[in-house]
Amino acid sequence: MQEAGKVTRLVDGRPRIIAGLPLVVPVAGLLPGQMDQEAFAAQIRDLIARCRRMPETGRRFLLEQYEYAGMARKVAGAGSAGTRCWIVLMLGRDESGPLFLQAKEAEAPVLSRFAGAGKYASMGRRAAAGQRLMQASSGIFPGWQRAEAGLDGRQRDFCVRQLRDWKYSIAIEALVPRGMRSYGERCGRTLARAHARWGDRIAIAACLGGSGVFGQAITEFAAACVGQAERDHQALSGAVAAGRLPAGPGM
Repeated sequence: MQEAGKVTRLVDGRPRIIAGLPLVVPVAGLLPGQMDQEAFAAQIRDLIARCRRMPETGRRFLLEQYEYAGMARKVAGAGSAGTRCWIVLMLGRDESGPLFLQAKEAEAPVLSRFAGAGKYASMGRRAAAGQRLMQASSGIFPGWQRAEAGLDGRQRDFCVRQLRDWKYSIAIEALVPRGMRSYGERCGRTLARAHARWGDRIAIAACLGGSGVFGQAITEFAAACVGQAERDHQALSGAVAAGRLPAGPGM
């Protein structure tokens, strides 16, 4: 409901995704003609119909109670720069309980150039499987689909999940040093646990060893990252002050 309140408005009595430039652009703003929009919407409906066949029975029954009501392109985080990301509005029997799905493009991992191709032909399936393996409590809708021809006519793999699936983060800017240290320790333990769930934990332990060499290396790397972040911020602030970059609320 929070997401619906931010990105939808009632149009002719039904919720519709509205533009929130430059981060959210409805399909109508990307396709020139009505026929193009209808053809693309038909593609999305087919993709969702295929997604419904993937989850186990209880979740599939839940998905079947919703119908496609619109979609938009959404700019995702820095880690997804250059990839496609769509949000899809689904409506049930009334407008009081919308469901938002997110379809994020999944590409081959960068390590595949060095370690070789993995066992998954679909990169969307690889991403969904990785989430289930690494996350202690994964979302209830992770799935995958392949779009044979998107807006640019290219075949792309997507990982489909629920948008804003109850993720939460601490407001780190409000933490005192003791709280920041505690939060960092818990994040580290969570990340280590995730890797131990799917990797070869014995090989990982052997690689780390029993000394503090690895810990010291990570500390030095983190300190170097802080220094680089400060230099980047200074460069950004200087560009804004000199008028080379625009800046303002919401940008």
